[in-house]
Amino acid sequence: MNQIILTLQRMPHVTELLGTLMVIFVIGVIRRVINRLLHSYIEDVQMYHKYRSITNKTCFTAIFVLLLLIWFKTGTSLGTFFGLLSAGIAIALKDLLANIAAWLFIIARKPFVIGDRIEIGNVAGDVVDSRIFQFTIMEIGNWVDADQSTGRIIHVPNHKVLTDNLANYSAGFEHIWNEIQVVITFESDRVKARALLEDVLNEHGEKYIQEVDQKLKKASKKYHILYKNLTPIIYTDVVDYGVKMTLRYLCKPRSRRTTVDNIWRDLLDRIDAEPSVELAYPTQRIVLPK
Repeated sequence: MNQIILTLQRMPHVTELLGTLMVIFVIGVIRRVINRLLHSYIEDVQMYHKYRSITNKTCFTAIFVLLLLIWFKTGTSLGTFFGLLSAGIAIALKDLLANIAAWLFIIARKPFVIGDRIEIGNVAGDVVDSRIFQFTIMEIGNWVDADQSTGRIIHVPNHKVLTDNLANYSAGFEHIWNEIQVVITFESDRVKARALLEDVLNEHGEKYIQEVDQKLKKASKKYHILYKNLTPIIYTDVVDYGVKMTLRYLCKPRSRRTTVDNIWRDLLDRIDAEPSVELAYPTQRIVLPK
């Protein structure tokens, strides 16, 4: 037995090899035990795989750091050990650390608060919760028109705030511009049509002007927002099948669909009562030779 030990001691790097095997075995056992515990106590499959991934990354990082200490032990110190360990942990948990940093940014800079309607990346909705690793929004849009709620809850990692474009519907002066396109036939009386549209638009669009003007003055102290005209306006254009008139007005983000519905109801009633104005739609004319 002593002869075997002496032989092994004379072999190069035997201690390092034994230490390597021991580290891999011990940490491998620890990883398997932790994963079994996670599987036993976490019923949510998505959450289980998330923590399983964190465990695996942490264990592999620990193996890497310990092997560095075993094979390059000359001149190492406690400070070097903790330096390598902290670097390994930072790499393994970079997403979690990024989420914490972004959470601090959200608290300090307030790109949004709970209750704001935002769009980040390809997701839009109302912020209903904000935590250290993620924030939660009630989704709008997607397969539903006019920014209405889909009923889905979406959890977004905080670090998306630092990497993706973020649009806030509620910041600034808390109103957005909305447009409705109305196309009338070329044969319609354009003067009457425009007067009719202006009457309806002013009835529905001017009620926010005073409120918007006050909020705009307040928002301009924080943001460089310059609007010379806040009143509703109509733009005229020509398309293939008629004259397009675009109604542009301010409304609250959550009232967009309601205002469109109210304006169209009044428009349809008034157009029905005005024989000289007709709505246009894409048509094709076929001329047969005589």
